[in-house]
Amino acid sequence: MATTLKTKKGTEWKKVEGNICAPNGFTASGVEAGFKKKGKDLALILSRTLSSTASVYTQNSVKGAPLVVTKEHSANGQAQAIICNSGNANTCNANGLEIAKNVCTLVGESLGISEKDVLVASTGVIGHPLSMDPFKAGIDELVENLNETSGHAAAQAILTTDTDTKETAIQFDLSDATARIGGISKGSGMIHPNMATMLGFITTDVAIAPDVLQLALKDVVMDTFNMISVDGDTSTNDMVTVLANGESGNKEIQSDQDPDYQSFKDVLHAVCKELAIAIAEDGEGASTLITCNVLNATNEYKAKAIAKQVISSNLVKAAVYGRDANVGRLLCAVGYSGVEVDYETIDIYLRSEDYRSVCVCEAGSIVLFDEEKAYEILGTDKLFIDIYLYEGQEQATAWGCDLTHEYVNINSAYRT
Repeated sequence: MATTLKTKKGTEWKKVEGNICAPNGFTASGVEAGFKKKGKDLALILSRTLSSTASVYTQNSVKGAPLVVTKEHSANGQAQAIICNSGNANTCNANGLEIAKNVCTLVGESLGISEKDVLVASTGVIGHPLSMDPFKAGIDELVENLNETSGHAAAQAILTTDTDTKETAIQFDLSDATARIGGISKGSGMIHPNMATMLGFITTDVAIAPDVLQLALKDVVMDTFNMISVDGDTSTNDMVTVLANGESGNKEIQSDQDPDYQSFKDVLHAVCKELAIAIAEDGEGASTLITCNVLNATNEYKAKAIAKQVISSNLVKAAVYGRDANVGRLLCAVGYSGVEVDYETIDIYLRSEDYRSVCVCEAGSIVLFDEEKAYEILGTDKLFIDIYLYEGQEQATAWGCDLTHEYVNINSAYRT
C-alpha cells in the first residue's frame, strides 16, 4: 500500500490493488482468442449495473470502426460493458462496422444486456482482414471468466508491442462516501495523442452525471494523455473511456460546482497521469523516459506547446539515446514550438531522478558544463529536462522517450 497522499483540496487518497476491478461492482477477464499468434488478446470489462460513461477519441480523420460504434452506443451517456481485442485494429476494413456491431450483439446476448450498452475497442494492425471467428470462440469464455480478480488478465489482453501492462487504482474519500477509480491502458508505438491515447479504460464507483463525467475526462486528458509522445504518430484507434456505476453510494455529482467534483477530478487526473507516463516509459525500443518541465511561462498554452515539442523532437530523442548533451537541439525545438519566446532569457538544466543536475544553457547561450556529468545523467532510466523561460508563473510537463535502433527494428516488420 502506497503512502497516503492528498488532492489539491486536501482529500486523502491511497493506491490500492485491483486496477479496473478495484471499484465496487466491476469484474473483468482476459483470454486468448486467436487474434495474435500467442498470448491473451480479448478483454472484457463489466459493471454490475448500468453506468454513466464518457469517452475521448482520436482526431485522426481515419477512424477505426469500433470508435464509430462506441460513439453511437454511448451517445445517451450510458453503458455497462467494454470489449476489446488486440492484434487487429479493425480499421480500413470493408466490413469493419458490421463486425464491430456484431461483436456488441454477441456480448450483449452472452451477458443478458442490451447490445447498445456494450462499447467496443480494437488495437493492432491497421487494414488487416478481420473475422468474427475469434470473437465467437472467445466471448463465452470471457463471460465465464469474469471475476473481481482478473483485472490484470484484461490488462494483458489489450497489449500489442507493449512490454508490460499499465494498470493502477486509487481509493479516496468524498464528502459522504469512500470511492475508488481504477484504470488500465495500452500503448507503446504510434503514440502522439490529440484527444486520447492508444487505449485507456477507466472504472469508478462514483455516482456522477454523464455530462459532468465528460467534462472532467476531457480536462484531465489535456494534461495527461495529450502530453505524451513516442513517435509523433496519432493512431486511428485512440480512445479513453470511463464507466462510473455509482456503487460507492455517494450523492450524484451533477455539476462542476459540486463540492466533490474537484476531489473526483484530482484523483481521475492522478490515475490518467500514471497510465500516460507508463505508456511513454514503455515506448517501442525505449531505454529512457524523458520528462520535460517548462517553467515560468506567461501562459499554460505556451508551456504545454514547448514541453510537447521538446519530447516530440526526433533529434532530441536521438541525442538522449546517444547520451549527447546537444543543447542546440533543445533550443531549436523550443524555437519551432509555434509560440513566441525570448530565447535570450532561457535557462536549461538536465537532471536525473536523484536530483543530480547540470546547467547546459544560461540566458539563451550554451555554457561550459561538465560533459562527463551530463553523459551520466543522460544515461539514466529517467531524464528530466527543465526549461526556465522567466516570463511568468505558468508551467507544464510532457513525457516522451528516446529513439533507439530497436524502434526501427520493431516497426520495420510490425505486420510480420
